[in-house]
Amino acid sequence: MPASDQRLAYIDWMRGLACLLMFQWHGNESWLGGAARETQWFHWAALGGTFPAPLFLFLAGISFGLITHRLRSRGASPGEIARQTIVRGAEIFGLGLLFRVQEFALGWRWVPWTDLLRVDVLNIIGLSIMLMGIACYAVRSRAASIAAALAIALAVALLTPPLWSTWRPRFLPWYLESYFDGVHTFGAPQFYLFPAFPWTGFAFAGLAVGFLLTSDWARAKPAAMVSALGIAGAALVAIGLALDASSLHIYASYDFWHSSPEFFLIRSGLVLFIMLFAYAWCRWGAGTLGFSPLIQLGHTSLLVYWVHIEFVYGRFSLLPKHASSIPAVTVGIVAVFLGMLVLSLIRTHIAKKAPSS
Repeated sequence: MPASDQRLAYIDWMRGLACLLMFQWHGNESWLGGAARETQWFHWAALGGTFPAPLFLFLAGISFGLITHRLRSRGASPGEIARQTIVRGAEIFGLGLLFRVQEFALGWRWVPWTDLLRVDVLNIIGLSIMLMGIACYAVRSRAASIAAALAIALAVALLTPPLWSTWRPRFLPWYLESYFDGVHTFGAPQFYLFPAFPWTGFAFAGLAVGFLLTSDWARAKPAAMVSALGIAGAALVAIGLALDASSLHIYASYDFWHSSPEFFLIRSGLVLFIMLFAYAWCRWGAGTLGFSPLIQLGHTSLLVYWVHIEFVYGRFSLLPKHASSIPAVTVGIVAVFLGMLVLSLIRTHIAKKAPSS
């Protein structure tokens, strides 16, 4: 692998890891049935399922920072950069809406029409990219961009608890309020949805990291930079755990696992630590020796996300829902992984064969 590609291969590896963790959680959540849902297996699967969304959003932020730096270095104007990035965010947001239409069509007769307006991860990735485009238009130097991105990420984390409880924007229609707190049609925030609070915070945290990775020092000493970020991640985990264990709580409603700033800090820290591991694995381990399934999945993460849902939750589910054993679910997850890997390879092959414009 060329040095330029190898230097950032860990980003694709992390995206592929997010796909793998997503497959295992969706498979267990959809297929596992009966007493198996009360086992440690299921609880560990659920814990693993807390990582894909932060990883996808964090990596979207990193990619945004890298793209913005490249456009700036080529002399693109702030307005042109904003236009390109906001349009790309709108495209992904539109794909999220199209995905909901597909799900509604495939689930015709038993899926409520309100699912068409459900806030899913594609919607919030697209929205995050548009918001980052606006922020980078307003703040244009690297140092200011890093400071602004970190400030926005922290503000999102701190505002999440009240926006999920005492400050809920109840005056908005449910489909708009849901973008703030994930309420949907149920009268209370739903933990399985992806509202702007807290999820856009992970994208802005990734944006700060993306701009750090484009600095002259980081480009000259990437291992030192990623190691420093890993140490910062460990510090964030320690701070989050300490705050959760303390008696100081400033919010009227405290939900550690879903809306607390403490869990936001912990998840952000763990994502940074995963990045350190991914960098080391791809730089000094076997991550880029020969064929890497995770890097391959990372190249086509949007496609495999879109397709695998139908074979786990949709009409074409590989196994009976909420009625399968742990061994059966394990086989099903392996089948999904292999199937999506083949699909990814086909997509890459087609892209290489397509004539360049």
